[in-house]
Amino acid sequence: MSYETYFQAEREAQLNELKQWLAIPSISALSTHKEDINTAAGWLVETLKRAGLENIELHPTAGHPVIYADYLHAPGKPTILVYGHYDVQPVDPLNLWTTPPFEPEIRDGKLYARGATDDKGQVFMHIKAIEAILKQEGTLPVNIKLCIEGEEEIGSVNLPPFLEANQDKLAADAVLVSDTSLLERGRPAICTGLRGLCSMEVTVNTALTDLHSGSYGGGVPNALHALVSLLSTLHDDKGRVSVEGFYEGVPALSPLLREEFAKQGVDEDKIRTALGLEQLYGEEGYTFVERVGARPTLELNGVYGGFQGEGSKTVIPKEAHAKITCRLVGDQDPQHILDAVEAHLKANIQKGAKVQVKQMEKARAFNIDPSHPILQTAADAYGKFYGTRALFTKDGGSIPIMESFARILKAPVVLMGFGLDDENLHAPDEHFNLENFDKGLLTLVEFLKTV
Repeated sequence: MSYETYFQAEREAQLNELKQWLAIPSISALSTHKEDINTAAGWLVETLKRAGLENIELHPTAGHPVIYADYLHAPGKPTILVYGHYDVQPVDPLNLWTTPPFEPEIRDGKLYARGATDDKGQVFMHIKAIEAILKQEGTLPVNIKLCIEGEEEIGSVNLPPFLEANQDKLAADAVLVSDTSLLERGRPAICTGLRGLCSMEVTVNTALTDLHSGSYGGGVPNALHALVSLLSTLHDDKGRVSVEGFYEGVPALSPLLREEFAKQGVDEDKIRTALGLEQLYGEEGYTFVERVGARPTLELNGVYGGFQGEGSKTVIPKEAHAKITCRLVGDQDPQHILDAVEAHLKANIQKGAKVQVKQMEKARAFNIDPSHPILQTAADAYGKFYGTRALFTKDGGSIPIMESFARILKAPVVLMGFGLDDENLHAPDEHFNLENFDKGLLTLVEFLKTV
């Protein structure tokens, strides 16, 4: 039986099985869902058993458990470690969902539920691809290991220690991940870079208390004025970050990489129009896709302070706040960036005001050379079922654990995603286009048989 015929025959049963997993509200960010996380992990363990995987283990961590499984019966063949996550994002606001987030429903060829595309649906495809090969051929053409965690949506804080402690168990020739997207419908992509991340909270203080603007206005520092003035020093008029040392470790864009970006055919006017903007904005000398895929950024995510209620209140606020994140590329060191931004803020604060910085998240960028043979094999696998070979892209987002896998396990990471950017990841009405469920299963089988 061909794999096309096999998956057609199994499709309804497989989708009903996936719906069972999607119905479990495994929200890692909310402690009230701790038992749901454990239920989702237990469901996965049983599903791996039925699929034919071996040595299935549920490893407790300081947070949510990590599930390991393997099938190691291909001596002399590569070992592929499949990574994914079974936790999902919170669902608020509930009123914006067409159907309840944990009552999966198929509409217009799309499966709607929280976790449908990020990442339960894509993890499920790997399990079913492995199961299909075992049922069709009795064994696997490669050695397989799986490492599925329950904390990706809250930063994977307990996974790096697990990787460090289990390097021999997890040793592999490559790490295979499906948690990214196609360029657009029918245009597959393999991500060869993810930006790193660091974040901070900034607080500016002036007087001991808020002051009457009639009695003190013009004679004392205003925390909001001081903060706005300070934040305006972070960029120059060409969109570049003005912090000394910010661009250390940022690689120049090679002609080859710029050519790969150009192949994506991104229509900047279409993006601008869709977003309701008069024009796009960013660092001079780079296209939109280069800016968001291969250049670092410093963004204000929130600025607040003073009176924000209805009407007017003539007050000079004593305190103002800002939240800042930086997306990092190349060899930028997140700790160096945090320290450099903090030093810049302290050096440029207005006289009479004080600034405090709370450093927060830190994650390095992930990069892999697109000429690596295993990426070329993956691109060919897409081509067989999508009718066009995958392009190699850089993603502006961050999956911090990818860098940890590459560094700790010293293995190439292959990001073979099957989602689409418009599938409402982290938003109401998250869904997964079943066209990519069908093609993705065949693509994964092809990859495992040819790698």
